[in-house]
Amino acid sequence: MRKVLKFAGWAVLLLMIAGCATTQPTAEKEPAVYYPPPPSLPRVQFLVSYAGAKDIEQKKSAFETFVTGEKESQRRLDKPYGIAIYDGKIYVCDTNHTVMVFDLQKKTFEPLRGAKGQGKLIQPLNISIDSEGNKYVTDAMRQQVVIFDKNDFYVKALGRPGNWRPVDAVYYKGLVYVADVKNGEIRVYNKETGELVKTFGQTGKVENMLYLPVNLTFDRKGHLYVVDDGRFQVVEFDRDGHFLNTLGSLGTNLGHFARPRGIAIDKDDNVYVVDASFYNVQMFNSKGQLLMFFGEGGTNPGKLILPAGISIDYNNMKYFKEYVAPDFDPQYLVAVVSQFGPRPVSIFAFGKEKGVKYPTYQELMKQSEEMIQKREKAQPPAKEGGNKEDK
Repeated sequence: MRKVLKFAGWAVLLLMIAGCATTQPTAEKEPAVYYPPPPSLPRVQFLVSYAGAKDIEQKKSAFETFVTGEKESQRRLDKPYGIAIYDGKIYVCDTNHTVMVFDLQKKTFEPLRGAKGQGKLIQPLNISIDSEGNKYVTDAMRQQVVIFDKNDFYVKALGRPGNWRPVDAVYYKGLVYVADVKNGEIRVYNKETGELVKTFGQTGKVENMLYLPVNLTFDRKGHLYVVDDGRFQVVEFDRDGHFLNTLGSLGTNLGHFARPRGIAIDKDDNVYVVDASFYNVQMFNSKGQLLMFFGEGGTNPGKLILPAGISIDYNNMKYFKEYVAPDFDPQYLVAVVSQFGPRPVSIFAFGKEKGVKYPTYQELMKQSEEMIQKREKAQPPAKEGGNKEDK
């Protein structure tokens, strides 16, 4: 009888250990959601969303919980804003906490390791990462740009606390360009020395003037794109601060902005702009022509609530292959942050349906122009005696 009980005890233990061996991440495959929706040809597929530890860390078996006494982590994002992806990690600025890191390799969700001591963050708004893996975190409350290296350790801080409010920063050829929303200007710092090299956005012609610069990015030509919430536009400068162009304007129609926020540019110089009022992302070509949009308000997969940050990534698709639909061919990732709701971080893939020939952007623009011309020709001529435009 004692042998039977001993055998039964070992059997139970083996079953519990087996349960431990079958742990897996809790994030589940979401239903395929495409933009534009059917019957249009899909260009963007929603893949997966992340909110906290439960979406990436492995489930603990009953045996693990019994032995260690540790329950599954309840950590989650509180009020996220900026986002960046690098080397298998998703970095998210939690404005009520610190920068949080979803490690796709180790399956962990932890605070940025260097964000303590001199690197402590108070209200991180945005984060950008250069080609060497250095992180530039803009802390509006600390009033500095805090730099961390490729291993996430603290390096230095740029700027002195005082009469300014930094909200975004990007690196380009030895210089760090910082959006100062309080003074409506761009400050340019030497990364190595920390010296303030120049400022622009408050001098010269009216077209040069910035009002509420909130987000920044560079294109391949070295042109700086500034999202100006006060102008309801994206303003393009060269690296020396000379005005080049604008994109969009105030309005409620597509191609316009109401509350523009995050911005990103892909390898074809297409510009992606988040609008917190429209709950979507609008995609423009380098000439400022609207190509498409994706996202909408709501809590279901692929929907956004008060979106803010956006990041484009070409190097980490392997971590999301399992979420890609079999008939969809992904080209790169687009990560979008919602400040509220159950899906703070939404991961999309830009691509196309396999085996289908897509029209070029030039062909699409030509078709659009032809449709407009046909519509104008189909309209009946104005009758005499009707309302006339003022001369």
